Amino acid sequence: MALLAPFLLTDGRLPVGAHTYSAGLEPAVAAGLTRAGIPDLLRARLHTGAVTEAAAAVLALRAALHDPVDYDPVQGALAARTPVAPLREASAALGRGVHRLARRLAPGHPAVTALAGLRPRPLRPIALGALAAVLDVGEEELARGIVYDELQTIASAALKLLPGDPLDSVAWIVAAEPEAEAVVTEALAVRTPADLPARTPPLTELWALEHDRRERRLFLA
Repeated sequence: MALLAPFLLTDGRLPVGAHTYSAGLEPAVAAGLTRAGIPDLLRARLHTGAVTEAAAAVLALRAALHDPVDYDPVQGALAARTPVAPLREASAALGRGVHRLARRLAPGHPAVTALAGLRPRPLRPIALGALAAVLDVGEEELARGIVYDELQTIASAALKLLPGDPLDSVAWIVAAEPEAEAVVTEALAVRTPADLPARTPPLTELWALEHDRRERRLFLA
């Protein structure tokens, strides 16, 4: 299972609700972003939300391997670094899907049962860390999977929001690979919840608030 697990974590067809999320692309498009700006958005997301979520997931994985399992410090640190309510709510909604999958695969696993005690619901990176523990996914594989998922989420959403040549999506991700690897390295170097990066860009937060008030939208955020 450990050989297949990293592929499962990064598969957009995994039934955890990821299809409802655009990683900030839809709000950015509503604010005027064009296809030409997507590579810049990818780089910006890598060095802000992606590195924070990857580091939080790795910290959650480490916590999942201790007895007793205590996710509260990293959950609290991540929530503090996600100050805009719609973004926290989107993360919790996605976390619920991951938690549901983890319960199906290993309902009695300590890493899974500890998620149920989090209030409010576990945020997505925390649930992914628990799922990684269940599937025996290593820290580097987990961090790389989350970083890749951020890139792929935006690239896939672009096909619906800013239609164009689908091959562009592949080219964007390949071009971002060096920076993506640097972000993985940075995420793995975070040792405590207090060290979790806090780099949510103000525009992303503003767009998320505006997006939450829209009546017509394709994605949660």
